[in-house]
Amino acid sequence: MTRRKKDPLRILTEEERDWLERISRSHSEPAGHVARAKEILAVADGHSYTQAAQIAGRKSGDAVSHLVEQFNQEGMAAIQPRHGGGPKRKYNAVERERVLKEARRLPDPEKDGTNTWSLTTLQKALRKAEDGLPEISTERIWMILQEAGFRWQKSRSWCETGQVVRKRKRGVVTVIDPDATPKKS
Repeated sequence: MTRRKKDPLRILTEEERDWLERISRSHSEPAGHVARAKEILAVADGHSYTQAAQIAGRKSGDAVSHLVEQFNQEGMAAIQPRHGGGPKRKYNAVERERVLKEARRLPDPEKDGTNTWSLTTLQKALRKAEDGLPEISTERIWMILQEAGFRWQKSRSWCETGQVVRKRKRGVVTVIDPDATPKKS
C-alpha cells in the first residue's frame, strides 16, 4: 500500500496534454524534456510516481514527485531543466545585455585600440565605459557570448550565429538565417 500523495497532479488541460504527448514522442527534443513529459503523462494516466519513473526510463520516484509539484506551480515551464549545480551565475540580465550591446558595436580603432574584438579588448572597453562593468572577467564575457550564440571565427572575431556577411555584385550584404534561434535551442 502506498502513501497518500502530498501534492497530487492537477488535471491537465487539453492543450497541455497535446503538448506533453508531442514532446514525449519527439526525436528532436532534448532527452530530459522527453523524459519529463513522459513522467507527467504517466502520472496523469494514474500510475504511481515509481511506475512513472520506470516508464520514462528513470529510477527515482522522488524526482517525479518533485516534478509533479513543480508542474502544478509552473505548468509547462516545469519541463525545462533548471540550473544543474556548480557555482551560481554571477551575472544578471542587465549585465548580460550590456556585454551583448558592446560586443555588437563595431570597435573604434582610435578609442578602443583595435579593429576586431577579442575577449581582453572587450573587457577593457567594458571596464572603461561610464555605464560599464568594472569587475567583469574575460571568462564571464565568454560565457555570456556563448549563451547568446556568438562564436569565435577563424577571422579572429566574434560573429553572431545565424548572421553571415556575403559578397554580392551589388556589394556586401548581411544574410540572416530565420531558423538560427530554433537551431540553437
